[in-house]
Amino acid sequence: MIALIAGRGALPLEICNRLSERPLVCAMAGSEPDTLDPEITFRLEQLGSFLARLTSAGVTEICLAGGVSRPAIDPAAIDAETLPMVPVLQAALGAGDDGALRAIMELFESAGFAVRAAHDVAPDLLMQPGVPTRIQPGELDKADAARGTEIVAAMSAADIGQSCAVRARQAVAVETVFGTDWMLETLIRRPDGQGGVMVKAPKTGQDRRADLPTIGPATVEKAAAAGLSGIVLEAGGVIVLEQEAVIATCDRLGLFLWLRDAA
Repeated sequence: MIALIAGRGALPLEICNRLSERPLVCAMAGSEPDTLDPEITFRLEQLGSFLARLTSAGVTEICLAGGVSRPAIDPAAIDAETLPMVPVLQAALGAGDDGALRAIMELFESAGFAVRAAHDVAPDLLMQPGVPTRIQPGELDKADAARGTEIVAAMSAADIGQSCAVRARQAVAVETVFGTDWMLETLIRRPDGQGGVMVKAPKTGQDRRADLPTIGPATVEKAAAAGLSGIVLEAGGVIVLEQEAVIATCDRLGLFLWLRDAA
């Protein structure tokens, strides 16, 4: 049996819709999903008790999906089952996103659970390499895509984001803790006019079982509003939600979507 620890956004619901049997939907307090009703809500201070409850329910696998916020730990709320985990939890909350997720997944594994990626549970969340849109990238777009891939790789070392916008081989925006949508919104009143591409890819060496970058139709809308010409994704490394709608939105707004093989 699989438990889905669901956060915000469309991904948890899309996973449930693609599974033959509904998973046990769980959520961390303060980061409840906006598209699903969880059967279990837990506090991080009671993580040990929560994992014991999953074991009793027959859960053997855990999938993490959706956005979560870092909670503030209340020392008075920590229960006895979670107390041995406190050093790991404290280190995780002080680490970057990837480091934090690795630490949490190690706790799950040490409790006897297999941690499965969203795209492992639902493989068709990933699209095949190629350009499925009517608009195709030009030579300048290809140069910007290559430059964007270099920039995202450099960002990986600091664990600060998974996407950037590039025009004429120059970075015009980079993703920060506020996410891709915020990055695109900062470009709406850009001083350099139109053009350029958004490049999105996993961080170099990241554990792909959680926090794999994701886009959906709303991403395309925001990229168009930002004046970009297209979206470049690392093939096999970015989840595409509502894939038919994403392609249709690109075609309607005149953007290309390029699933580019990893460099």
